[in-house]
Amino acid sequence: MTSIESPSFSRRQFLRQGAALVIGFSFSRFAAAQNGISKAVEIAGESAMALAHAKTIDPTRIDAFLVLEKDGVLTLYTGKVNLGTGNTTALAQMVVEEMEFPIERVRVVQGDTAMTVDQGPTNGSMSIQGAGIQLRQAAATAASAIRTAAARFFRIAPEDVRLENGRAFKSASDTRGVAFYELLAKQPVELDLDPKAPLKSPRHYKVVGQPIKRDDVRAKVFAEFSFMQDVHVDGMVHARVIHPDAYGAQLLDVDDQYAKQVPGFLRTVRIGNLLAAIATDEWSAIRSARALRVRWSTWSGLPEQARLFDVVRALPVHDRGQLLERGDAETAIQHADKVVRATYCWPMQTHGSIGPSCAIGDWRAGKLTVWSATQAPHMTRDQIAAMMKLDKADVRLIYVEGAGCYGRNGHEDATAEAALLSRAVGKPVRVQWMREDEHGWDPKGAPVVSDVAGVLDAQGRIKAWQYTTWVPYRVSGNADVPLLAAELMRSSTMVDEPNNAGGMEFNIVAPYDVPDMSVAVNRTKRTPLRPSWLRGPGRVQHTYANESFMDELAVAANADPIEFRLRHFSDPRAQAVLHAVEQRAGWQRRPLFSQRQSADIVRGRGMACVRYEPNHAYVAAVVDIELNRATGVIQIGKVTVAHDCGLVVNPDGVRNQVEGEVVQTISRTLFEQVDFSRSAVTSVDWLTYRLLKFPELPSQVDVVLLDRPDQPPVGAGEPTCAVIAPAIASAVYDAIGRRPRTIPFDPPSILALMERPNQAHQDQ
Repeated sequence: MTSIESPSFSRRQFLRQGAALVIGFSFSRFAAAQNGISKAVEIAGESAMALAHAKTIDPTRIDAFLVLEKDGVLTLYTGKVNLGTGNTTALAQMVVEEMEFPIERVRVVQGDTAMTVDQGPTNGSMSIQGAGIQLRQAAATAASAIRTAAARFFRIAPEDVRLENGRAFKSASDTRGVAFYELLAKQPVELDLDPKAPLKSPRHYKVVGQPIKRDDVRAKVFAEFSFMQDVHVDGMVHARVIHPDAYGAQLLDVDDQYAKQVPGFLRTVRIGNLLAAIATDEWSAIRSARALRVRWSTWSGLPEQARLFDVVRALPVHDRGQLLERGDAETAIQHADKVVRATYCWPMQTHGSIGPSCAIGDWRAGKLTVWSATQAPHMTRDQIAAMMKLDKADVRLIYVEGAGCYGRNGHEDATAEAALLSRAVGKPVRVQWMREDEHGWDPKGAPVVSDVAGVLDAQGRIKAWQYTTWVPYRVSGNADVPLLAAELMRSSTMVDEPNNAGGMEFNIVAPYDVPDMSVAVNRTKRTPLRPSWLRGPGRVQHTYANESFMDELAVAANADPIEFRLRHFSDPRAQAVLHAVEQRAGWQRRPLFSQRQSADIVRGRGMACVRYEPNHAYVAAVVDIELNRATGVIQIGKVTVAHDCGLVVNPDGVRNQVEGEVVQTISRTLFEQVDFSRSAVTSVDWLTYRLLKFPELPSQVDVVLLDRPDQPPVGAGEPTCAVIAPAIASAVYDAIGRRPRTIPFDPPSILALMERPNQAHQDQ
């Protein structure tokens, strides 16, 4: 456990005891990263708030991002957080490349709202292309200032100064040089970030492009890493929240007479529908919560699960957007002799975080410190401040790595509950969700339905394409998912609230060269369960539909899937990933399902590609499968991925990301969906919410990286997700001649698919 004691000494005492020499970027150090947890967590409550003002978060200042300390260590401050993806290693690589600094002398402080610039949530594969570019420019500014200071020290021209490994040298023969921190101790400077500071040419890179090992993996493998669940704040108590029996239920009555008999029980807290048992330790909190006698109102306003996609079509529409109208697809389809039509459905899915959400809140003298695994520290800070009617300057959120989420899961909700309960009891409160809380109450990836129609010309090229989809509309540009605690506190039913997460409209427009194309989106006012972002929101669902339909058109044209895409893709980078995956996978061009098989175990091979929006990474994948006709079980064989994310900062990190995306999306494609009754989520454990198991992993994931040093680096944390589901669907069709169109492709659905008459691809 990571122990955090609340200090009683004053801000002046702390600065006198812990201040570092003001060097280079003019600020005293009081935070460094250790095992992913900032040592700033050792400062809680009022002292934490006072010290927050000592660290600038002005994005125009270098010391908002970089601090060179008296011991020669460079501390990097970023609003982005790791989430287990290794992005902090890549960010450090970008910084040390520009500064000519040893990476082993870099510390990273991440996601502390009192110490880091708000660089936005860690989502959408935006860390490298957003925060990375900002940090790189800060490092280039620092390098220029160091060069100037060295020139004065050596009495030479700045262009004659050589920077290497954290030292400045006056000539090629100079082997001693002077360390940056020693140099700047003699000539301290204050720097504004120069957005035009010259950047190093990619041809001179030494660290960027190298497979630098992540600094967190060893500690995690050997159970030495401190996660959010391990943090302990001095004097804290433990809470278990009792969430409603039904999605729209109201708390009618609570009797805690039996809870009072549990050793360690302290009190019950009720704020509207927010109900919690408070105890001295976690097990006592669990026992106390179970001992409460709670009565909720009945509620059954959810749709029938079997009718989910019909319900999505019938949801009230906020507005209808025409995203593209090129040519006249409607007329071309109406007058065509043969039209290919298909509908693709993606269910509600949950994040399924292996570790249930956990957070700590510490309310002191009108100010709040919270520790959280949220991937959006600044946004969550702002939401909690608004919920509690506080100035956001009075709320400090300190990021501590927890279980992965890839979107908005229960981290933010547990954090808000910890904040409210701490204010209610006047002590630091640790909130730990149970598995049924995580699966039952984290916000879900929204269901998506897409209708597609297309027409081929006499030469087998696509003449017309019409795409219509239903997705939740975006309520606002920022915090779209309301905090569960805020809704419970005010006794909201959470049914009619505007609660739609955005970002669901990327990759709706297929990137192919089609003369007549119409793309429309129906933005629904709500969705059946509280929705959230889930890895690749919109991009996964729409690429699944678009790429599946490209295969259906390829079948209608009796064409090979890769060759068919190349006919319609003039983008050279898209063509490059297609050629790369074709070569790497040993793809043999032929139409799908052209090799009929009669065995019980049949094999199939499928592919898909994407130009991922909005960052324009390019990915193509080939997936090999075996399908058991008797059981409906799909076993994934080799997965080959060609990946172009521009400049590759850390090839090992990119491969880690791609491999993780492959595994997670196979799970989402073959097994995952939220089950629910008319009242509540029923898939609240690992038996009812099925994940991919170790024996079901692909036999191999082969990744070929197309490094483009002449292009800016873009994210790699999401794009591969988009191509896995359509590639598996393509492989299923290649194996059995029938295409699954509704996720998940679990054994019952595959058996039902094989029992149906062969699908007609064309309407007369």
